[in-house]
Amino acid sequence: MATTRSSKSKKPKVCLVLQGGGALGAYHIGAYQAMKEAGFEPDWFAGISIGALNSAILAGNEPENRLSQLETFWNRISRPSSDVVIPSETAESYNTISASQALLFGQPNFFTPRPVNPFFAFPGTEGAISFYSTAPLFSTMNDLCDFERINTKKNRLILGATRVTDGELIFFDNYKLPLGAEHPIASGSLPPGFPATRVGDEFYWDGGCVSNTPLDGILDVADENDDLLIFMVDLWNAHGDLPKTMNEVMWRQKEIQYASRSSHNISAIVDRHNLHNLQKKLEVGSEAVPNATNLKEGGKIDIVHITYDAVQGHIPLSDTEFSRRSIEIRRNCGYEDMTKAIESSPWTKRASTLNACVHRKDRTNGWDCGDKVTKITAKKKAS
Repeated sequence: MATTRSSKSKKPKVCLVLQGGGALGAYHIGAYQAMKEAGFEPDWFAGISIGALNSAILAGNEPENRLSQLETFWNRISRPSSDVVIPSETAESYNTISASQALLFGQPNFFTPRPVNPFFAFPGTEGAISFYSTAPLFSTMNDLCDFERINTKKNRLILGATRVTDGELIFFDNYKLPLGAEHPIASGSLPPGFPATRVGDEFYWDGGCVSNTPLDGILDVADENDDLLIFMVDLWNAHGDLPKTMNEVMWRQKEIQYASRSSHNISAIVDRHNLHNLQKKLEVGSEAVPNATNLKEGGKIDIVHITYDAVQGHIPLSDTEFSRRSIEIRRNCGYEDMTKAIESSPWTKRASTLNACVHRKDRTNGWDCGDKVTKITAKKKAS
């Protein structure tokens, strides 16, 4: 006879899944801050690209130091700005200047431009395969992230990167191998801006070359009976308005490129787990499920999904725009969205018949109860 789980659910593992998106990753700061204040300290972290860097810093520090170290990271990789208030009507010009500065001069403690254009560099050298060097980032990550703590497995850390030679998305997991600064940096090595990062005998590019959300990295290693409460923090919105200008076209193209895989993957995951639950409802011995007596009920999975929605004044290069003004705005958006998600606690209103549920905020600020997939996120206020 099949075993049945107790009606009293055990405490779920809290997982924080952080998407890639360059400078938009400041949104993660506020999202984590809201979780921390509400008592949802993650057990597992997963990230790709800037999400991998943020995840490594969070996992590589004691809980009481995580937020301050994450703040330090973003302060180090950005330049001080004046206290002059930038009106929203001039924000686009201000952001364009800021992004241009990053492209021309790099970002402190993050990346620096090559002295020779790669098209004129000697083939086979690192200078010939990228426009910037990420050498400063190794020092930054080693300063702010305790990899010894990560490798003692106090928390699980999973980072996605693309293996250059075969295009496979590979997940680095601290439960399976020791991690160092090269692993999160490999996850964020987006070509052609950054060179591939060597890990062991292989070279890796940004995980976003294949999939920009590391949700599968969590679900692939979870035990079948684990209860998971997954806070998934995305930076690119699959839903948007029809563009009216070329700048809007360029931005919308990026959103679709980096967000579409995320929505598809979540829906597939929900279908897979709910099908497993549906099979349990069939009569034992049914010809449709000949091995029904051996089916396990499986753990409950709740995915709370929030997504950054660009504010007024954003530009097509917002993911390379690291001004402290924009960092603060994005952080505040993440804090506001996650606070509302936790206050609503949609996972407590889930359909009890479903094993896996996605909880997304729609544009009317309402939350679904996990029994259907709705639009992703609310419209943001103008900055």
